[in-house]
Parts: sequence; structure tokens; C-alpha cells
Amino acid sequence: MGMSAGQAGGRGGRGHRRRGRSHALMSEINVTPFVDVMLVLLIIFMVAAPLLTVGVPIDLPESRANALNSDTQPITVSVNQAGQIYLQDTEIALDEIVPKLEAIAQTGYDERIYVRADGGSEYATVMRVLGRINGAGFRNVGLVTLQEQGS
Repeated sequence: MGMSAGQAGGRGGRGHRRRGRSHALMSEINVTPFVDVMLVLLIIFMVAAPLLTVGVPIDLPESRANALNSDTQPITVSVNQAGQIYLQDTEIALDEIVPKLEAIAQTGYDERIYVRADGGSEYATVMRVLGRINGAGFRNVGLVTLQEQGS
């Protein structure tokens, strides 16, 4: 009653090859795993990029001003609530601002400089920083704030 697969008409059993078809190796590159890895990396960098802008934690005040569009990475001077001054991520003294800005400014006195100040920082400290930068001849200085929420 029971029939084995090897006796079923002689087709498809062991030792028999299909005529007309050969099993050659596939010579195409499978790009699906590559695309998957690239999409995961894209998502990781999209999430991580905003966190890498400036390392000095500052509570910025809000403003209704529109955002500035800039193609190049600006120089950032930050003032925290304790009155400490940072050039990019490095703490510096007030007297060191101008020499260090002149040393790292690639386009000279036309270099874009952003000043970030904590909302609770002392107004006089922020004005001293701005005065030193302006007195040195840098004219392309912007104040960084957050977009005002609501109204």
C-alpha cells in the first residue's frame, strides 16, 4: 500500500538529475544586508547629531527671532550660570578670549562667532565677553537663544 518516494515514477529520486538545468553558483552581490546596516547607522547618526553640537550645558533663554542659516561650523563662546567662559568646549579666562579667537579664526575677523549664555548668568559677564569680542574687531557675532514656545 505504501509507496516510497524513490519509486514514484522514477522522477525526483536520488541520483537523478534534471535535464536542461544546471545548478551554477550565483554571482550577484546581495545588497540587502548592506542596506539594512546603512539604514541603522543613518538612524543612529540622526539621533546622535543634535547631542554633539556643544558640550557645555547651558539653559538658553527663549526668543521670537528666526533661526540663522549657516553653511560653516561657527566658533562658539559660552557663558554658564556660574560665570565660567568656554571657547567651544574648553574653559578659558576672560583675558584669553581675543588671542584664542584670533588664533582659530580661519576667515579672519569675518569669522562667524556664536555667543551662548545661560538665562541665569550675570548680564555684566555676558556684556564683558561681547565687548572683548567686538573690541578685537570681530563683527559677525550672534547671540544664541531657543525658539519661544507658544504665543
